[in-house]
Amino acid sequence: MDNAIYATLTRQSGLMAEMRVVANNIANANTTGFRREGVIFAEHLSALDRSGDTLSMAHARGRTLDLDQGVLTQTNGNFDLAIEGEGFFLVETPEGNRLTRAGAFLPSAEGELMTADGFRLLDEGMAPLIVPAGASDVAVGADGTLSANGVAFGKIGVFTAPEDAQLTHQGGTAFTTDAAPEPVEDARIRQGFLEESNVDSVFEITRMIEVQRAYELGQSFLDREDQRIRSAITGMTR
Repeated sequence: MDNAIYATLTRQSGLMAEMRVVANNIANANTTGFRREGVIFAEHLSALDRSGDTLSMAHARGRTLDLDQGVLTQTNGNFDLAIEGEGFFLVETPEGNRLTRAGAFLPSAEGELMTADGFRLLDEGMAPLIVPAGASDVAVGADGTLSANGVAFGKIGVFTAPEDAQLTHQGGTAFTTDAAPEPVEDARIRQGFLEESNVDSVFEITRMIEVQRAYELGQSFLDREDQRIRSAITGMTR
């Protein structure tokens, strides 16, 4: 296959990967606690022969994660919580603990604070938080302390990935880290608020158009190269 076609195909593959990421960002523009993602393009040089000539190949497997704060929207829900600043809530899932900025919780029949998916919210010691039976007027302090009728009964944990650890998106609003999460000092939680997605829809739609045009340009080049090769083969067989 012609080297120009190889190079263009790797670029097309990267553009398709970016298109999928952009589409996912747009789809989650209204998802509570969603973090915008991006694609990292890199250049890989492949040797052509012993003379030292190389072919530039695109590489777009890396991802970036935008951790900028989303807008906090007041809901007045008793168990709607938003983190102001750094950190994540820690929830327990069947696949292990996950970090999330989505703070819409509800007490289960047993009093455990849970997400809409049934994952339990964990405290600062990574244990489930349980609202006492019959508790009323539940308040959440700025430091995450839970109290009912003025009596504290737990403290919500706020964690982050260690500085040198990898934070990986696991789908939806959940993340994992390749090292044990660390507690965030002086974390600030706001009760009755939810953090919106940090996706800028206008930016993402603009980027989608740019990626689509770039892909169409590459496809046009491939079509012309295909026609050139066909013409060359036809000329040789005459």
